[in-house]
Amino acid sequence: MDWHTWHDTYDRADSPLVRRLATVQDRIRDALDDAPRGPVTVLSVCAGQGHDLIGALDGHLRRDDVRARLVELEERNVEAARHAARAAGLPGIEVVAGDASCTDHYRDLAPADLVLLCGVLGNLTDADVERVLDHCTRLCRTGGTVVWTRNRKAPDLVPQVCAWLEERGFERLWVSEPERVQAVGAHRYGGVPGELPAGQRMFTFVGYDVLRRASKG
Repeated sequence: MDWHTWHDTYDRADSPLVRRLATVQDRIRDALDDAPRGPVTVLSVCAGQGHDLIGALDGHLRRDDVRARLVELEERNVEAARHAARAAGLPGIEVVAGDASCTDHYRDLAPADLVLLCGVLGNLTDADVERVLDHCTRLCRTGGTVVWTRNRKAPDLVPQVCAWLEERGFERLWVSEPERVQAVGAHRYGGVPGELPAGQRMFTFVGYDVLRRASKG
């Protein structure tokens, strides 16, 4: 899968991903509105070209409060995100080229006010989905929000994603309606974050195309 050209899908007005992006941006704006006064820390895992956060900050009153770290492996996406952040006048956004599964990229900013898992969960095995959600109890501060996405293609894992989060002390704020294939959710953490360990891999990024072929094989 070419994860750079994959983003061309956002240029198609009829793409379900465009609707998903708009919904994600709405949930980000809600989280920013609810964040305490002062700096707002954001962590984005497998950030792609940063469309979600950068777009959500356009015209938002808290845009200058945001200190964000976007972690992305594909270097062309990294450059696109950096260019978009500069063009939007968002010096608080740092885009890191690296393996987004590695805890070392997040330790100095965690626990954060907002954690973005957008376009990630559908590319992982179910076991790794649960594992990265477990790490959210260390990535997210008390009262912070996780905004996540997951497709609902069979077998639909969205109910289980909600259950895993809620078992770990997250409160469901919003989940898109079941008929939408590209699901979006937002959960607020009510627990006390643990320390994010150094040098751990939170997941292995497999890719939805590989997972789909394996399920058919």
